[in-house]
Amino acid sequence: MKIVVIQGPNLNMLGVREQQIYGPMKLEQIHAQMKEFADQNNVDIEFFQSNLEGEIVDKIQECFGDADGIIINAAAYTHTSIAIRDAISAVSLPTIEVHISNIHRREDFRKENMIAPVCTSSIIGFGPFSYHMAMIGMLQVMNEINAAKEARKLSAEAK
Repeated sequence: MKIVVIQGPNLNMLGVREQQIYGPMKLEQIHAQMKEFADQNNVDIEFFQSNLEGEIVDKIQECFGDADGIIINAAAYTHTSIAIRDAISAVSLPTIEVHISNIHRREDFRKENMIAPVCTSSIIGFGPFSYHMAMIGMLQVMNEINAAKEARKLSAEAK
């Protein structure tokens, strides 16, 4: 199984920017923890960060046929990007949206979420631990998908 983790704008500044909201942990530290968990569970993991909307769209599209699932923190693009929403919808991969802060308790403009309706699930407001929860969630989603495939296979064989 391969999971691609896509990080949006300004997440490369974690540990520096607004620590009262995002905490002191750097993106590299979050990725190291995710990599350790992935290794423990025999999961291939790839990390990508961009401040550019088009590059994020390109990366989502590259996941089609190459990855089994996406974990995405679209950051500010969560609230504005129909292009990212459409890319997630187009690839039809299990996608878990992550936010470090609780976007629903912040500025009004952050309450608009363009991508949540096309994601499998959202994990919001648990700080950097949100990413660990997303990894656990993705494993569960993949187990359910594999179990459904196996059940269909057994049903077809029984006929």
